[in-house]
This record gives sequence, structure tokens and C-alpha cells, in this order.
Amino acid sequence: MSKTLSGVGATPLAGVGTVRWYEPTIPEFDRESDDPEAERQRFVDARDWARAAIDEERERVAERVGEEEAAILEAHRQFLDDPQIESAVDAEIEGGATAEAAVEAAFADPIEQYEATGGRVAERADDLRDVRDRLLRTLAGVEDVDLDALPDETILLAERLVPSDAAGLDPDRVAGLATVVGGRTAHAAIVARAIGLPAVVGVGDPLREIENGTTVVVDGEAGVVIVDPDEETRTAARTEREIDVIDEQVATADGRSIEVAANVGRPGELEGAIDSGADGVGLFRTEFLFIDRTSPPDEDEQFETYSEALQAFPGERIVVRTADVGGDKPIDYLDLPAEANPFLGDRGIRRSLGVDADLLETQLRALLRAAGTAREEGDATGDLAVMFPMVADVAELDAALERVDAVAAALEDAGEPCAIPELGVMVETPAAARMAPELADRVAFLSIGTNDLTQYVMAADRDNDRVTTLHDPLHPPVLRTIADAIDGGHERDAWVGMCGEMAGDPALTELLIGLGLDELSASAVTIPQVKARIQETDTEAAEAVAERALAAETRSAVLDVLDGDD
Repeated sequence: MSKTLSGVGATPLAGVGTVRWYEPTIPEFDRESDDPEAERQRFVDARDWARAAIDEERERVAERVGEEEAAILEAHRQFLDDPQIESAVDAEIEGGATAEAAVEAAFADPIEQYEATGGRVAERADDLRDVRDRLLRTLAGVEDVDLDALPDETILLAERLVPSDAAGLDPDRVAGLATVVGGRTAHAAIVARAIGLPAVVGVGDPLREIENGTTVVVDGEAGVVIVDPDEETRTAARTEREIDVIDEQVATADGRSIEVAANVGRPGELEGAIDSGADGVGLFRTEFLFIDRTSPPDEDEQFETYSEALQAFPGERIVVRTADVGGDKPIDYLDLPAEANPFLGDRGIRRSLGVDADLLETQLRALLRAAGTAREEGDATGDLAVMFPMVADVAELDAALERVDAVAAALEDAGEPCAIPELGVMVETPAAARMAPELADRVAFLSIGTNDLTQYVMAADRDNDRVTTLHDPLHPPVLRTIADAIDGGHERDAWVGMCGEMAGDPALTELLIGLGLDELSASAVTIPQVKARIQETDTEAAEAVAERALAAETRSAVLDVLDGDD
């Protein structure tokens, strides 16, 4: 008899296959040694090998998945080279410990400290464990599991997956994955969406009861793992993986056009966006151009990158976000300060108008040059739009717009091709949502970033498993904040889009249309399903759903509305 386990759907796809547990093991090791010099050399050799492996994996992840996920491996490299950890290892070895025992002891306190901090910072404890275990396996001469060589139709189960693990999966062989812990914005979930892999995360302890060799269905849209499914369920899961790409722009059943664009982090992701049928780019995360280098990209390099994106989508809009530096994005050469809560600290537009003013000016010069060149080339390229991140104050936007005007004037004086693109604001703070009409008075569009907006409205860290249920945009306060932002933008004739994870969930497409959004931007893998849902949706019916959802007082009541149970 089949059994259904509930979790968090990470990718709106379903797959069926045979379970294989991914359980990297740490071998037993001796704890005492009378040769400190030899143990020290063993540690140095293992660290050098691990460093090279991380660098290789980082390149693979960047190429296959994207810079956002690759940046996490850069953090792993920083832990590997942390002088405090190295000093602790040296002290343990001098005290008679083997290299393995010294590594285990040196990482224990930092892991405990990160876990005690809680919130998003606690996620670093998992990164430290990953680095520690890599060193221990290297010292023991144990090879990692080759995830790229799994048998066809594998369903991979794991406690958790780090980006390098998930990026090694071949979606043509692996039918899906499920994890014990994690939420929709966990590393494994993000990577699964990027490579088009059915995934359910945060299933909890019941997942551990599934044995190797069991047949299961992973339904990332419903957020369930079905153990020992019947033949009808298996057939439906296999059929669902066959997705028709819709290349042209789509409209609702009653003729209302909705743009469906892609979120990208680097030029290498543009091809996947094109293949998915994206109507341009709704979010180009340019901060990932600044990561994993010793100095920022210069104006010409950025100009070429933005021009490449414009040329990839002739006649379509390319929305570029200025660098959202800060938060959890490590950029060594900027010497970002340690902050107790970096997501409430100096990030986004705050840094761009302050300590990173020179970086903003260089980026704006490249963007305005790209916009000017594109306009000269006409239909051969896309149309550039630029938006500013983490705006919380109208004065911040005014200052940013003044910078745009100053850069444009300087380029024109120098005789450079130049045009001021369509300008917009990311609505990811409650302050921006509340001031949407005033912001829309100054720009052409607003784009709602639901990942940050949800965690700020609900005071719930999106990467803290303890508050996963709170980090859901279907909570009434978040839905009403989104609705206010949309209404405020439309009130002042701005178009309003959404580029958070919520936009890529086909189960929510009808609701988002009913709320009045003009554009949805999502991970490339979800675009075909979102477009198909738009074509099936009647605007009047969607508006009725949205009205009932906004009147609901609890998340469960909103879910009832979406399920048609109200």
C-alpha cells in the first residue's frame, strides 16, 4: 500500500524512480600521534587537495547552475583557509593529536557558535561541517560518492545537499530528490530548480524510514513523496516530466497579456532562459559578476556582459538589478564588515549610495552605454531596464536617480553612446511596499522580491528551519503587502512585476494574475508551466480568488481558497 509524506515542493515537476540514499561517511581514525611534524604535513596536503577540489567544483557549479550557488562554495574555501581554524589545528597537533582528531576539534567550537546564533547565520554551521568532513575524508583517503554516475531513474534521498552535491546530479538520469531538512529557499531547492530536477525538501524524519531500492514518486508541485505508488501514479509522474515549451508571449483565456521572464545570475544562464521560452529577463542579479575575483569588473567588461544579454533577447525587456552587495554574498576585496544581522544591515542601495558609490557609478556607465548602443541597433537587441535593490526610503531612490542623470550627462559630454533605460525599484522591504505610490511616481516599474519581503514582513529568516512555516508568502500579511504594492504601482501608472520564488510556482499563478501583476519572472525551469497556467486562467475568476484570499485571516484559510474549499 502506498504512503504519502509531505514536505515543501521545491520544483513544480514530478518524477518516479528507485531510492538511493546519499550518506557520505566519515571513517574511523586514530586520535593520538607522536609525530607532530608528519601530522602537520598531512593536514597541509589534505587542505591543498581540498582547496583544489573546491575550486574545481566552484567552476562546475557556476557553469552548470549559476553564480549564486557557486558563491556558497567560495564561502567554503574561506573556511578552509581561516587562520583561526588553522591555529586551532596546529595547537591540537602539537598536543599529540592526529591530523584527523585535530580537524575534528578545531571545527567543533565554530560549528557550535554558529548554531547558537540561530537564524540565517546558523546555516554557516552546515558549511563548516561540509568543509570539515571533506578534510576528514581526504585525510582518510576516502573518495566522495560520484553523484554524476548514479543509475538511471534514481530518486536521491539525503539529510541535506550542499550546492556542489546537487550540481553534480544529471537530470537525465536522476528522476528527483528529497531531503529531510530544508525549505524552498534552501541550497538544494535552488539548485534543483536551476537544473530542472523534481524536488521536495523538509520532509522530516519520516523520510528516513524509506529504504534503498524502494520505488517512490517525488511530486515537487504538490510537495509530497509517495512511497510505493500505484501504476497510475507512476505513469502520471513520468508523463508530467514531458513539458511543452511555449516560445511566444502568452495571454489569459480572456486575452490579458502577461510577460513571463527569467531570473539569471550570469551570461551562461541566458541559453537556458531562451530554451525555456522566457520573454526576456526579469531579474539579472549583477552582484554575481563581482564575486570570486580579486577586483570588481571594469566598465568595459560590464558593458559587454549587458550587451550580450540584450542581444540574446531581441525585442524583449532585460531587467538588470544594480549590485545587491552585502547580506550573505562574500566579496573579499570589498572588506564587508561583520554584522550581527547582515540582512538588516548595510546592503543593496545603502552601500551603492555610500561606501560603494564608485562601483555604482561604473555600473551605471556600463548600463547607460549598453542602453544607448541597443537603441542605435534597434530591433536587433532587447530593451534595457534597470532597477535598484533594497530601497526603503524615497530619498534613497531620489539619490539614485540623481546618480543616473549625472552619469548620463558625463557620457553625453564625452560623446559616448548613451540612453537612460527604463528605471524601476525592487519592492522587498515593507517600507517600499507601503510607499509604492510615491516610488512609482518616480520610476516606470516596480518588481516585487517575495523572498526578502516575506522574511521582513513575517520576521522569519528564510533559511531558518525552525520558522519555515512562517516564511511563506501565503500568510495574509504578506499577501496584503503584495497587493498594496501592486495597487500603489498601478495607481501611478507603473507596471508591476514579481521576481521572487513565488512567481515561479504554477500553483499560485491564478492568484498572482488576480492580484493584478503584469509580469512574472522565475527560474527558467518553471517558465513553461507558468505560461501554460496563464493560458488556462480567466482574469475575472482569478480576481475572485485573489479577493477571497486577501480576506482570509490565516495561511490555512488562504490554502483553502486556493484549493477551492472556501
